Amino acid sequence: MTKPDTLTLLAGQISVPKMTAPKERDLHLEVTAEKVRAALQRAATPVDIVVLPELSSLDYSREAFSRLDQLAEPLDGPSFRVWRKIATQEGVFVTYGFARKNEGGNTICTAVVNPEGNLVGYYDKLHLAQYGASMEKEYFQRGDHVFTFDVKGFRLAPIICYDIRIPELTRTLVIDHKVDLILHCGAYYRDESFPSWHAFVVTRALENQVFFLSLNRAGENFGASLFCQPWQDDTTPMTRFDDTNEDFRTLTLDRRVLTRARSDYSFLEDRLDDHSIDLISG
Repeated sequence: MTKPDTLTLLAGQISVPKMTAPKERDLHLEVTAEKVRAALQRAATPVDIVVLPELSSLDYSREAFSRLDQLAEPLDGPSFRVWRKIATQEGVFVTYGFARKNEGGNTICTAVVNPEGNLVGYYDKLHLAQYGASMEKEYFQRGDHVFTFDVKGFRLAPIICYDIRIPELTRTLVIDHKVDLILHCGAYYRDESFPSWHAFVVTRALENQVFFLSLNRAGENFGASLFCQPWQDDTTPMTRFDDTNEDFRTLTLDRRVLTRARSDYSFLEDRLDDHSIDLISG
């Protein structure tokens, strides 16, 4: 484990191949697990948690989504079994994405397994994207809950892709649920919305004074994941992943950075309890 008051992530901007059959999904899971294992062994610092992108088990395409009857999984399905093995053998938490088989439909899900091999919990995407290259409302149901979990005294919460563009979600997680790190896992395709994505990452990190990992998949039309501190300026650069290629980054969070940002800049303390105040209209 890492030093007290720090948390070390292995964030994997991974490639996801085309797939339309369960055997292709399962082969991809095994290949990715070996890449993660190798990255953990290369890491100069012991890792506490592995983070993977949205739908890390599944190709993001109409071809794959039209076969969700075969490719979607229960919580204890192939993805859980593969990542439970990595978690227990390597002594890490693993956060991974898959299409979750639900009663009456499917959800875009992020799940977490701990080093003991137990499912800690899961989050189903609350806001479904239906613009640009996205067509999620045609194939998925929205979720109905938020989810937090603790690792080494840090409180983490997953959100997924389009969720970042709804500011109330991150604010609720930070203010009401005391979250220190947002794990924003995405499948950001280079459509017309792609250039605005990083602006949302920086804004959500700074306005909520929270660590923010925005992790995309790799590929010619994906990539460019980003990690932000609770405060960014010219002396505190963002961590940007490769523009297209697979990229595994080890990121260490220090609680003192969070404490200092909230002490130096009192954004959260200066909020009104209620902004529904009197309106004077000219």
